Formats: sequence, structure tokens, C-alpha cells
Amino acid sequence: MRLVSTAGETVDPLPQHTLLVFLLQISALLVLALVLGRLAQRCGMPTVVGELASGVLLGPSLLLHAAPGLSGWLFPQDATQMHLLDAVGQLGVLLLVGFTGMHLDLGVVRRQGGRAAAVSAADLLPTMALGLWLGYALPAGLRPANADPTVFAWFVGVAMCVSSIPVIGRVLVDMKLIHRNVGQLILVVGTIDDAVGWLLVSVVTAMAVTGVGAHEIATPLWHIVVVIVVLLTVGRWLVRRVMAAASRSDSRGTTIGATVILIVLAGAGTQALGFEAVFGGFLCGILIGATAPENQARRLEPLNATVMSFLAPLFFALAGLRIDLTSLTHPKIAMWGLIALLVAVAGKFFGAFVGGLFGRLSRWEMLALGAGINARGVIQIVIAVVGVRLGLLTTAMYSIIVLIAILTPLMAPPLLRIAMKRIEHTVEEELREQRVLALQGVPEAAAHAAPAEALAARQTQLRQESPSGPVR
Repeated sequence: MRLVSTAGETVDPLPQHTLLVFLLQISALLVLALVLGRLAQRCGMPTVVGELASGVLLGPSLLLHAAPGLSGWLFPQDATQMHLLDAVGQLGVLLLVGFTGMHLDLGVVRRQGGRAAAVSAADLLPTMALGLWLGYALPAGLRPANADPTVFAWFVGVAMCVSSIPVIGRVLVDMKLIHRNVGQLILVVGTIDDAVGWLLVSVVTAMAVTGVGAHEIATPLWHIVVVIVVLLTVGRWLVRRVMAAASRSDSRGTTIGATVILIVLAGAGTQALGFEAVFGGFLCGILIGATAPENQARRLEPLNATVMSFLAPLFFALAGLRIDLTSLTHPKIAMWGLIALLVAVAGKFFGAFVGGLFGRLSRWEMLALGAGINARGVIQIVIAVVGVRLGLLTTAMYSIIVLIAILTPLMAPPLLRIAMKRIEHTVEEELREQRVLALQGVPEAAAHAAPAEALAARQTQLRQESPSGPVR
């Protein structure tokens, strides 16, 4: 009896050609993603637009038609080859969503929770309802033949109603609006939308796997309760202990390793319960940001840089690789794509204005709020990729959802500029801005901080100079 086996007999090694193509795919996607991402940033657009464009150029939209031989060799229709890319992309998006959760300011959520919850409910419910209608109204050609119509409609509704904290935050920082009251409210509303969105994605994922029925829907809801309870008890205790122990090490690598392990294990836990791994990563990121030591941000800088400069661009390039713009040239599909864009935009602005009425916001504050929460970007792209993996989206429908994710962030900056010119500065905002500048190391902000009386006088002057008069 033979007791000794070689490694090659135990597990077949990756074929040499497959590995070569994989390395060239990574190189091509990453180079183009970084170049076009930087170009998009220089043009005042979100970086994710350029990163998605890199995949579009290398995918069936262009390269397949311009150089079919090269396209077939570099990106063959081979399941193993694409699974290698997907594995790297899934790790990247898991860490990206984890970092998104770390940047959630729970203090701001508590302070503005009531008003933000009203706005969030007012924008989520109508957008979800419109999305459900759209999911049922879409022609059969935009729905996979084997997809359950109810699950498909719910998935479209969820995809329409989410926002994107990473994109919203980037826009507000670039436009120097992060310290404004409206900017803070936009962040909190977007955070609530994101959290609810991940919950809904998890439920729809479970429905797609187990079917549609009272028991099938109740099971994932019960599992969500279990996940949240475990995270708030054992999870919080474990994260606090692990991150505190890691922070005592002299090496940044210990903190980085602990963070990656926690996020990946949280993703594995939710995946095991039938949810998406990104849901667990997002919740774990919130816990890490809320319970970890103060020096954590500095120690995680190398990991953050790796995710933002390598893994995230690669994931978005892969997302763009699945887009086929030629499928949208059909007049009927293009018409439904335009309807989907109008549904997504109208629902958010309707919610901003209805919620703004309850929150006693001015009309310009409502416009700014609607423009901010209308930006989808990262989260909607992640959800679209989830839909592809679950078999709920055709290539055309996937392309429509990703294009909405690209176009809505481009609408935000011009609308924010128009609205913010007519919203007066408050004393609180100017004090907050000075604190932000002081924390960033700007010496003039700390040395020449104006007293409250001077800021009050400045506020009166701004009110008098406002072209539309007082806004409150």
C-alpha cells in the first residue's frame, strides 16, 4: 500500500498559462485603472469613474470589437480564469467596505439621528417602491430566464434606493463642505441608507438562494437579528480585546493583520448564514472604528493605502469589465435605462424634500441634501456585482445599474455648488471648520481663531449679503 504522495498528486497546480494570463490581466487592469482614475480626478470627477472606465475599455464594449484576437487571449471566456480575478476582487471589496464602516462617526449619528432617520425613511421608501415597480415592469429580456420575478423586482428596488458613503464623503471633502451642517446631515442620512441597504441585500440574497415564502423571508430576518446581537455583545468584546492587544505591539503589521483577520472572519460568518460577506465586513468595520485605540488610524495607513491604490481600483476595473455598452444601443433597452435613471434620481430628491419639510430645512438645504444622497457609486456597484453572482442580472441590466452608479455622483457637485451659495454659514460651522483645520495642522487656524462674538457678527453680515435673504 502506497503511503506517500507528491504535492502535485494531492492538488493539481495552477496551469502555467492560466497563471501567466492572470498576472497580465491584473497588470493591464491596474495600470489603466490608476491612469484613468487619476485623469478623472484631475477633471473633477470621482476616481471610481476612471477605474470603471478602464474595465469598460478592456471589456466587450471596446477591446472585444477593436481587437477580438487580443481580447480572446487576454480575457478568455474561461470560468477558472474569471474566478481567479473575482477572488481577488472580492477580498478587495470586503476590505474596502470594512474601511467604510470604520469611518462611520457614531457620535454624529446619535446627534442627528432623529432628523436623519426621517429623511432616510422618506427617501428609502419611495425609491424602493419605484424600484419594485420598475422590477416588475421591465421587459423579460432584461431579466434572466431562470430568475424569480419577485426576487428580481426586490433586488432592483434595493439597487435603486442605496447611497454610497465613500463617494459622498469624497465629494464633500473635495468641495470643502464636510464641516457644514448640511454636509454632516448628508453623511448621516447616507450612512443610514447604506446600513439599511446592506440589510435588504442580505434578505434578497437569502430569498434568491432559498426561495420566496413566509418561512424563507423570516429566516434571514431572524439571522440578521442574531448577527447584530452577536456583534454588539461577543463581537464588540472580541474586537476591543484584539485591537487593544495588537496596538501594544511595536509593529504596524500586527494591527494590520488583526484588522484583516477580523473583517474576513466577519465576512465568512455572514456568508455562512446565507448573507453577503460584505455585510459582515461593514458591521465589523463599524465595531473596529468604535472600539479600537486612538492610534489605530496611523497604524492602519499602509493597509488603507494598499486597499485604495491596489485592491479597490482592481475591483472597480473588474466591475467595468462586465459592462457591455453595446447592449444599451437597442432603443428599447436604452429607454428602460433612462427610466431606471429617472426612478433612482426622483426617489432620492422626493425623499430629501419630504424629509426636509419634517426637519424644517430650507429649500436650498433640501436641494443640497437631495444632491448629496443621490450619489450612488461604490455601494451600488458592489450590489450590482452581487446580483451578477446570484444570477439575478443580465448583462444589459447590470450595465444600466452600473451606469446609474457612475452618472449620479457626477450630478452632485454642480447642484451642491448652486445650493450652498444660498445657504448661510453659521457660528457652529465656522467653529467646526477652525477645529478641523487645527487638527490638520494649519497653524493659522489655531493662532487666529476668531471669538464667538466676531463669528456672530460675521453670520449677521452673511445673512444681510445673502441674495435670497434668510434661509431659515
